[in-house]
Amino acid sequence: MFHSTLTTFLLVVPLAVLTYAFDTFSEELLLKPLGNDHLYAHFQFATKWDTDPEQESFRHTHMFPRALGEIVARYNVQELHVSLTAGLWMYETWGYPIMDAAPGAELWVWFKEDTENVDKNWKELASSLSGLLCASLNFIDKTNSINPEYTFKPRGAVSSPTINSTFVRYSSLPREIVCTENLTPLKKLLPCEAKQGLGSLLNAGHIYNTRYHSMAIHMRPICRDSSCESVSLELQQSVSLVYDLLILEAKHWSFRKLFGQGVIGRCVLAETATIYVDTTNNESVPFQLKPDPDEYVTSFRGGYVHTYAKYDVQSYVMSLNANYLGKNKVVLNSPPAIYANQYITGYGQERGGIVTTIYNNHWSPLDVVFLQNIPWYVPIYLHTLKIDAGGVRIEPTRIHYIPGRQRERPYHLEVLVKLPARSITSLSIDFDYVFLKWQEYPPDANHGFYIGSAVVSTILPLARNYTGLPQDSSTISDSFNASRSGYLVQMRTESTVITLPTPDFSMPYNVICLACTVVALAFGPLHNITTKRLILIVKDNEHFIVKLKNKVVGIWTRRTSE
Repeated sequence: MFHSTLTTFLLVVPLAVLTYAFDTFSEELLLKPLGNDHLYAHFQFATKWDTDPEQESFRHTHMFPRALGEIVARYNVQELHVSLTAGLWMYETWGYPIMDAAPGAELWVWFKEDTENVDKNWKELASSLSGLLCASLNFIDKTNSINPEYTFKPRGAVSSPTINSTFVRYSSLPREIVCTENLTPLKKLLPCEAKQGLGSLLNAGHIYNTRYHSMAIHMRPICRDSSCESVSLELQQSVSLVYDLLILEAKHWSFRKLFGQGVIGRCVLAETATIYVDTTNNESVPFQLKPDPDEYVTSFRGGYVHTYAKYDVQSYVMSLNANYLGKNKVVLNSPPAIYANQYITGYGQERGGIVTTIYNNHWSPLDVVFLQNIPWYVPIYLHTLKIDAGGVRIEPTRIHYIPGRQRERPYHLEVLVKLPARSITSLSIDFDYVFLKWQEYPPDANHGFYIGSAVVSTILPLARNYTGLPQDSSTISDSFNASRSGYLVQMRTESTVITLPTPDFSMPYNVICLACTVVALAFGPLHNITTKRLILIVKDNEHFIVKLKNKVVGIWTRRTSE
């Protein structure tokens, strides 16, 4: 019996080891100086698991986080994209980020085609992710969710050539606050957590002093090879930070100033661990790196050349310093090819409008997809939609509009439009202010109600100010020398705040206080009179006379003795 058990154990263990050997993990950090004394730091953690997502139960994992895997399997998820962001990315001065995200919380998911009840899975998935990431994603439901038709296409491998948009859901919570309780769960999903590797730099005491910080999780199936006969599961975890060097009180930066410490060794489970520093503008804004980089990497991409200093993370504690040399030359800011802004028009609390301005700095026309998810309590009117560029009316190529329904679904607007070359195009639509039930107001009703960011998508022919990852890759190194025929860009605008007609909630409070005071003053004496028994107490006169006599004698005795 013992021999048979031992033989079975020896046969099973190598199989398990071989199964686990098909997953790889890599971690990267990109540091890029931005204009106006800002520094961009992007952490990229990528896990690739050569397993079939259709058959994997996620009961036994190696480097892939089991907690996330069980959620994905339970709710029949094909692709998952979730981000938590504080601050606004300034496209006009900073260019494009590696991964774009809307302010607050943003979630969009593709479900598998055999999903029976997408809305039910969507709601339960959001609640599960809320517990996993310690966020308020449980407030996502059908009243603030849409299924985009053109904007969000699958990023990974798909089994069918036709795409059914009924299996995608998108929602955002622009008011979500990102703090330490969201960072800790993210670090626990890493193979080495924050004990070793680049994850040890994620110090909450320092990264939350930034102008912009965003953390995201992206999961998708990808082709295992060029033939795409079999697929693998890819998980990307990223943290993006923008430091204001003026807040650090010095233009020179180091790991200790940025993250509070150096890298605590190399993650033993990481196949590659690399740090890149963008030195493209080192001639205009010269700085010296210490220690010297292991090598310099030159990337030719989309007609533009970028230079990076490369460091391989070692097994010992590692730090990095950058000292700026002399006076800087005048650097002209080159705005990106396209960016957008959003704001509210109108006055009073009866009618208003939402205006999105899109700037096309490219020399040729661009086709863009504009997506707006508007809450049900901001009713818009499609006939008021106006698109003009320089005073010239532009007709949209296509419009996908689903009207909202009070307390049931939001307003869904997608517009396909061609932007003229070197133009400023504005999309405006009018809305009304509505009255809500008094239970539907938040505790701070006078703060206002949020309208989420608009999403503007396009494909750029050139890679100016573009640092995004190619769709067929997951690491920063894969983006070097990765020229393509087009570069997908998705930009998020600002979140806007409107003030709905709000009742004076202080009046009920004043009435309650006054009424309670009156009742207390009137009820107390009446209650005492009607409930207490009045008993006449007869005083003992003889005892009083004796007491008075003793007191007089005492006074007379003292005076006599004097």
